[in-house]
Amino acid sequence: MARSLVDLLTAHASRQPDRTAYRYLVTGDCDGEIQDISYGRLAERSRAVAAWLQERGLAGSRAILLYPPGLEFMSAYLGCLSAGVVAVPGVPPQGRARNHRALLRTRRLMADADARVILGTREVTSALAETADDLPELTAISCVATEDIPDEAAGSWREPDLTADSVAFLQYTSGSTSAPRGVMVTHGNLLDNERVITERMGHTPEVIEEYGHELFVSWLPVYHDMGLIGPVLNAVHLGVTATFFSPLHFLQRPERWLNAVSRYRPHTSGGPNFAYELALRHATPEHLDGLDLSRWRVAFNGAEPVRAATLRRFTETFAAAGFRREALYPCYGLAEATLIVTGGSVQAPPT
Repeated sequence: MARSLVDLLTAHASRQPDRTAYRYLVTGDCDGEIQDISYGRLAERSRAVAAWLQERGLAGSRAILLYPPGLEFMSAYLGCLSAGVVAVPGVPPQGRARNHRALLRTRRLMADADARVILGTREVTSALAETADDLPELTAISCVATEDIPDEAAGSWREPDLTADSVAFLQYTSGSTSAPRGVMVTHGNLLDNERVITERMGHTPEVIEEYGHELFVSWLPVYHDMGLIGPVLNAVHLGVTATFFSPLHFLQRPERWLNAVSRYRPHTSGGPNFAYELALRHATPEHLDGLDLSRWRVAFNGAEPVRAATLRRFTETFAAAGFRREALYPCYGLAEATLIVTGGSVQAPPT
């Protein structure tokens, strides 16, 4: 029986090393550049990151993860879990105009989480180096670009002694009602919530086979609990394929979301209510003509108030593309409960 997602990743890498774990649409477009990583490669990169952390005596400490959208985050997050290091997902600095807010949040994370290392991409670590005057706390913490950790490091990885009560990561609340607070999520919490998501959203072995292991499409930020514990980690929990692209690319052209659902035909995809509103706003007759949403079985809607009028208009508009009202899946969750708290029944009309 699996004790953690680390055990499940190891099993998937052994049984199906060549299966795609994650697919990333670099431009947000299905016909643009695409990067992917197999389960075998994901396990190798995760173990390389884990070994690097272990060799520096960081097991049991906390690591802040600052990554732009892409595949590197997945290896770093699972690398922390594989090392017995507590991961702390954060928001990376993104351009000078938006640095202040990201730096303020990073400063709060560093103080609250008492992290000993920051993991990021070369781009992020370079940006942090440029902001040393605004973030003097950086002088007391190591900043590492995980792309620079060699694959060969994986050979020295040691399996951590994890239990259900071991803390896997700190999930900071959204801060919508107060200052963000760090929730200690254990490996047991993760496995239990993944089990509930799997059961409630109908991710059965039969469905996985029917969909050819293509289970998710997501543009959700991976530092947020809905994006992380939903598509990212449920994919590893089940050994399926998830397709991702950047939240910014979705906001720039909301039609990219349904284009990806139509192209990859996943079982599950979703977002907050505003995402459905944006999709409606950009639903031209030409766009509808090119969509096939008939295989979409779970269109989850959460993270903010769910509007009945939005669900009704979405069904009416996209029925022409094969969308079924029964696919709508209003749900509620929060970081303090790991993620999902309540949701509907698959194949039943939305409540």
